[in-house]
Amino acid sequence: MSEVLIAGPVGRIEARYHQAKVRNAPLAIILHPHPEHGGTMNNKITYALFRAFVDQGFSTLRFNFRGVGRSEGKFDHGDGELSDAAACLDWLQVQNSEPRQCWVAGFSFGAWICMQLLMRRPELDGFIAIAPPANMYDFTFLAPCPVSGMILHGGKDEIVPKDSVMKLAAKLSAQRGLHIDYRVISEADHFFANEVPELITHVHEYLTTALNPMPKVANG
Repeated sequence: MSEVLIAGPVGRIEARYHQAKVRNAPLAIILHPHPEHGGTMNNKITYALFRAFVDQGFSTLRFNFRGVGRSEGKFDHGDGELSDAAACLDWLQVQNSEPRQCWVAGFSFGAWICMQLLMRRPELDGFIAIAPPANMYDFTFLAPCPVSGMILHGGKDEIVPKDSVMKLAAKLSAQRGLHIDYRVISEADHFFANEVPELITHVHEYLTTALNPMPKVANG
């Protein structure tokens, strides 16, 4: 893993990058939780997601949104952070010109930015959204959601009620041709205290299936 500084919309973006050894490896960027509530790329969920994608063979990037750590600028309530994510995806694609797939994952505030990036970048093939704050932010832009993905939530989340995320997952699942793998870790709170290993087990299960789909069997 190496430290990198990426040219962003308002200055440098501090990041950590792992380059896969396999040619045409899939790509992933990981988005951290709310900058004004202590969110950084070193958040334990963000880091665990980063490691999970690395272990699945992705060239993987995590970074600090503007105003966090050594990233320049200041918090921009989502618009600027979405631009930061797009710039980081651009950088990642320059380093890897012919990736097999391209994914985005995020936790909490980062999950909201993750879902917005899906609408901006048609080359994205999948997503993982951890505890998306469906009670705090408007997700109606997902009309329709362009790709299938996974939503993971804590059954004892004290910040984002389970019902709000369940409704979001159900709304997306109703869209034709879309599969949303919605899972609840029953004992987890918003920060998945003591539940990170189970969380990452679910992530690995989903990625393994998504990257290696079972061949369809013809009828008859």
